Amino acid sequence: MSDENKDQTATSGQKVGVYVCHCGGNISDHVDIEKVCENAKNIPGVVKVRDNVFMCSDPGQELIMEDLKSGAVDRVVVASCAPDLHETTFRNAITRADGNPYIYEHANIREQVSWVHHGEQATRKASRLVAAAAAKAKELKPLEPFRVDAKKHVTVIGGGVAGLRAAKDLADRGIEVALIEKSPFLGGWVSKWEHVFPTEDKVSDIISELTRDVLNDPSIKVYTCSHITAFEGFIGNFRLTFARKPPESDAYRDEIERLSASGRGMGEFVPFAGVYPAGIPESEEEHVLETGVIVLATGFRPYTPASGEYGYGEHKEVITLPDLIRIISENREQGGGESLVWNGKKIKSMAMIHCVGSRQIPGVHEADEKGNLHEYCSRVCCSATLHAANTIREAHPGTRIFDFYRDIRTYGRGQEEIYESASGNKVIFFRFEAQEAPEVMENTGPGGQPLRVRVKDTLTFGEEIEVPVDLVVLAVGMESNDVSDLVQMMKLPMGVDGFLQEVHPKLRPVEVAVSGILLAGTCQAPFDIGEACAAASGAAVKASATLGRGYVELDPPAWKPAITKAP
Repeated sequence: MSDENKDQTATSGQKVGVYVCHCGGNISDHVDIEKVCENAKNIPGVVKVRDNVFMCSDPGQELIMEDLKSGAVDRVVVASCAPDLHETTFRNAITRADGNPYIYEHANIREQVSWVHHGEQATRKASRLVAAAAAKAKELKPLEPFRVDAKKHVTVIGGGVAGLRAAKDLADRGIEVALIEKSPFLGGWVSKWEHVFPTEDKVSDIISELTRDVLNDPSIKVYTCSHITAFEGFIGNFRLTFARKPPESDAYRDEIERLSASGRGMGEFVPFAGVYPAGIPESEEEHVLETGVIVLATGFRPYTPASGEYGYGEHKEVITLPDLIRIISENREQGGGESLVWNGKKIKSMAMIHCVGSRQIPGVHEADEKGNLHEYCSRVCCSATLHAANTIREAHPGTRIFDFYRDIRTYGRGQEEIYESASGNKVIFFRFEAQEAPEVMENTGPGGQPLRVRVKDTLTFGEEIEVPVDLVVLAVGMESNDVSDLVQMMKLPMGVDGFLQEVHPKLRPVEVAVSGILLAGTCQAPFDIGEACAAASGAAVKASATLGRGYVELDPPAWKPAITKAP
């Protein structure tokens, strides 16, 4: 189409701008972007065609905003990845250019084209989708969103470190908060440790201070022994029903008994349990909350090895890393000694095995009862294992430690030093391939150790080595808590790894596809404490920004209902 014809089209109809994204190669590796742009120039009503490596980036958004501000276009078509990811991004860019966000149409040429088609077929389909989007864009009318009053209240589900951090940050911003925790204690899995690395701060100090801030804040109401039973509503106006009832778990009852035995009272930190903020309900109670935003901080649970996995469940001397942390604490309380003591026995040699329940490989590892594999890295296990090894070697030099690993991943500031310290503390390392994992078996040889570990050590070019040990510690990974009831109730997206799925890891990292529901901490992915608290603070900021105006805007319908008069 000639420039003269384009000018005539523009004066008689809408001026459509088409913006095609390369998606860093995700699209352009399979779609001829130049050809798509050339085809788009011939579409009636299209007056401007641009492309960019990342249209969602600031420079890409600036292209759209520049054309809107100059009046070159008054309708926008973006051809890129799924609108679920970037519809909000481009609507916000149009709004910043003083345009109406509803003059925008999206063509999905990644998921619907480049990820399923190749070559000329992909280019033809992309061109057709762009043409259809442009035709629709010409018919779009500026719309105004509905404004709905929003309750300035947030419900945080989960009383671990992420939930506590989110609740306090929200209260500091003047928002009322309800904190719902299923157990009788606050603190979550962080309370099951003694120290955090690499700072060596006491967990008791961290959790005590955080829970004290939460419990003393009049804007926060804490409900323990509670679980959600019903959910309805929409952003700004959710309605939650939850029940409080006496705990059924034996583990919770044991923790309460230890609270009584410890001499500590309500609001005080109980080692390996957390802070007990209130009494146990004598019977089931039902409560209803009206809330504007929900923050999910439902946390994680350590992987439980399958029966027989590295001898777990078959030999009492095979334990998990959380079990070992308790043993280290008990030894410290008893004054320590040359060797670590477990069940009244001196541990002279110990094996520690990495990547148990993490980085599982199809065809190598067995799936769980639901057919799932944990193919992801749990990230914090290596550092936690080596931190425990250093603690033992420094406090109990008579206990030798043999470390069996696939790869050492001590990521983060100050954590590589943990690995270096372990080497300096004479921890002996053996490296194995995933396909040839260590074997744990009964020791029938000399030495008196109950178990022996056999491995092909790649550090010595595949030499087969057997190590007699008194104790085997499995460095278990993280898996998401079972929140299937919430997933079904709230229609939450879940990744293949079992964790709750954010909209976009960079652009919308704490939001889910359900507007008004946010994520905080390890319900989303394996995090360390600092990362979990950072995510919780991010969710608090997002929630306060959403509710700060006192109302929320909902998308209007793109049609007007027909009015039928009675004859």
